[in-house]
Amino acid sequence: MILVDLQIDQWLWILLAAILIGLSRTAVSGFAMLAIPLIAAVFGAKESTGIILPMLITADIFAIIYFRKMADRKTFVHLLPWAFIGLATGVFTGSLINNKQFSIIIGSIVIVCLLLLVFFEIRGTGIRIPDNIAVYALIGIAVGFASMVGNSAGPILWIYLIARSMKKTEFMGTSVLFFFIMNITKLPLQIFVWHNIRMDTLLPVLFMIPVIIGAAFAGTFIIKHINEKVFKYLVIAMIFAAAVRLFV
Repeated sequence: MILVDLQIDQWLWILLAAILIGLSRTAVSGFAMLAIPLIAAVFGAKESTGIILPMLITADIFAIIYFRKMADRKTFVHLLPWAFIGLATGVFTGSLINNKQFSIIIGSIVIVCLLLLVFFEIRGTGIRIPDNIAVYALIGIAVGFASMVGNSAGPILWIYLIARSMKKTEFMGTSVLFFFIMNITKLPLQIFVWHNIRMDTLLPVLFMIPVIIGAAFAGTFIIKHINEKVFKYLVIAMIFAAAVRLFV
């Protein structure tokens, strides 16, 4: 779609998506999931992936500068190798999977996990994640595969991080750095394999860079004033919204 063909209301949707993406990298991660359908409504589902990814990477760079010392290194050691396997699997098998069926499966898994989180939160006992290679492989491969095929890896990783009782800054640092690595890995695949990132898809991103950075900067102030328990409930609400979006 040529930029001059965009209507004012479409520019407003792009602007709102840019704000949500910026805030998602420094305030509440789940906001990025709300931005995806906004961009898809303007450019179409397939084209939107080539616009969302550069916008996310732009916000990631700012967020990493802020959160770089707060990420949990243990999570990367345990999950990242398996996530790359899931990513590679998604590249070769993603075209064979029905998008709607995949979304329903992932959405169902996320909702089941979310219900377990809420149940144990109400009981006040919490979920204990076993420290073994089977869990790391399951979570890592699921995150990598869902990231490549369905853009729905966020809720899977968030559930894992919440279950590990991470504080809000550690949660944000780990989430941002993890998905920055995922997004950078996906970039050449989007350009050379799926051909979704071109000069015309980069133009809206260039226009929105100041907005994304401004929203990300504002998020650094918001995160300081959010109560830990309120932050956890916000993330749970975002996970639920993301799961519902997968069904729609």
